[in-house]
Amino acid sequence: MRSRLAIRFHGLLERYFPERRVFLRSDSDTRFIRLKSEVQLVGFLGSTALVAWTIIATAILLMDSIGSGNFREQAKRDQRTYEARLNFLAGERDTRAEEALAAQERFNSALEQISVMQSNLLASETRRRELETGIEVIQTTLRRTMKERDEARRALDEVKLALAENGSGTLPGTNPALDGAIAALQAALADTAAERDEVIANAQEALHQADEMALKIKLMQDQNDQIFRQLEDAMTISVKPLDKMFKAAGMNPDSLLKQVRRGYSGQGGPLMPLSFSTKGEEPGADTQRANRIINQMDRLNLYRIAATKAPFAIPVKSGFRFTSGFGYRRDPKTGGRRLHKGVDFAGPVGTPLYSTADGVVTHAGWTSGYGRLVKVQHEFGIETRYAHMSKIRVKVGQRVSRGERIGDMGASGRVTGPHLHYEVRVGGKAVNPMTYIKAANNVF
Repeated sequence: MRSRLAIRFHGLLERYFPERRVFLRSDSDTRFIRLKSEVQLVGFLGSTALVAWTIIATAILLMDSIGSGNFREQAKRDQRTYEARLNFLAGERDTRAEEALAAQERFNSALEQISVMQSNLLASETRRRELETGIEVIQTTLRRTMKERDEARRALDEVKLALAENGSGTLPGTNPALDGAIAALQAALADTAAERDEVIANAQEALHQADEMALKIKLMQDQNDQIFRQLEDAMTISVKPLDKMFKAAGMNPDSLLKQVRRGYSGQGGPLMPLSFSTKGEEPGADTQRANRIINQMDRLNLYRIAATKAPFAIPVKSGFRFTSGFGYRRDPKTGGRRLHKGVDFAGPVGTPLYSTADGVVTHAGWTSGYGRLVKVQHEFGIETRYAHMSKIRVKVGQRVSRGERIGDMGASGRVTGPHLHYEVRVGGKAVNPMTYIKAANNVF
């Protein structure tokens, strides 16, 4: 049965692939190669498989090329989106900076007003005490005058009684000594009455002035209350965005301010708590309110110090393109997937690069992959890195300020073109720099 099937299969192969001989002739001999039907079938199937593999591989390469083109187009669209977003954020930053300047001007004006208010309050307090002392003196003089008047009346009554008891019936004018005493008493009574009237008039004038002073103090208190409200509103407008900025950057504002306060712990000057009492009394409501405003001013000042020590800025101020963000991406050199630990800003070679916060340069030189690299150590355990520079303009150990130029953009190291690779590390761990840049847009 098997031989019969084999014979039929061989006959079918002979019909399509008849046996062939390939002759090889030389000068002295002639040979041939016998190509059986089975060998021809194997060769045909191998050629067919090779052609099919070639077609499939070409199709795969073509599809990959088309897919890469689509990926590049998508990347370009993403770049344009990022650029538009950065331009919008830059405009928002400028607007917030103008608002911050206006708020600072309002704050300075309000501070001048509160200084004038304090001077007026102290002057009114002094005048009030002087009036109280004057009224006490007037009241004492009035009581003394009234006592002298009563004593003079009692003396006059005694003289009249003595005259009535005088049996001789001596008439006034016949005894010169008695007439002199009566005249003296009458003059003393007249003087006492005049002093009494003057004291009463002075007391009424003092009371009138005290009423006027009380009205002025009330008006001044109303004005002070309005100034206090303006200052409290200005402090709220100034401090809340800063709270929001530090929280958006993942930083605890309270612990941050404690750390800054430890480094700036000197006391004295205009931000000391106010006290209008020299007797050790409890401060009044206005004093407590003013001290709360001063505490907010102190918090605002500490925020200002902390903001200069954290990287709330963009390292490139000239024109640039945002070409790559933080996170996993396709490596432009190997094509593999790897973590991109920073953000890339592309621009011409020589574009100025600036420090994003106050700090100390801990590295300024060549590093494999990074090329010419500058590392700056900041407060709060934050480090920034600026890679692929064409020129470094700082040295190790140098202190730099926010906005100070540290180098020029270039294409050193492992790159595909000139750009800045910018990193932010907290406690040695890379974080997204755009977190700080976007957080600062709410304030600066």
